[in-house]
Amino acid sequence: MSSARATEAVRNMLREHGRQIGVIGTLARVVCGMGLLYLPWWDYGLQFHDVLLGLVGFPAVVLLGQWLRLRRTAAPLRATGVVGHLVNCSIAAVLLLTPATADAAALFYGTSMLLAALRGYAGCEVLAVSNWLLRRDDQVGCPVFFPIDVVESWVAGKAR
Repeated sequence: MSSARATEAVRNMLREHGRQIGVIGTLARVVCGMGLLYLPWWDYGLQFHDVLLGLVGFPAVVLLGQWLRLRRTAAPLRATGVVGHLVNCSIAAVLLLTPATADAAALFYGTSMLLAALRGYAGCEVLAVSNWLLRRDDQVGCPVFFPIDVVESWVAGKAR
């Protein structure tokens, strides 16, 4: 089964219950999100420019990108294959490993994970804010939570 079809299967199964993720997916996002929110405090403390970039700048860039894309096409974004996963991981790695953006990226990803957990959103946390504001369900590859969501939906399907 391709990753795109598996993602769609997860989404369809969990959507029947009003949320795209179950309890384990929700807890995983909360734990990871809280961990990422702790990271900026761990080294030199939280700086104002990190808060501004992480909570306003990065979400604004993603939102602008999604909005510009919607001006060309209303089709849902489904970058859930190998390339989507690799591009997403590469961007996250660069942002989290570059000292100038690491704390801001941790705030962005951490708060996005908490929003995804709150909303029951199964997609990658990168699009959690823009999907919420634009009322969309666009998807990019998420290697961290995708396996958890697939296993959890499979177990939920077997329990029925």
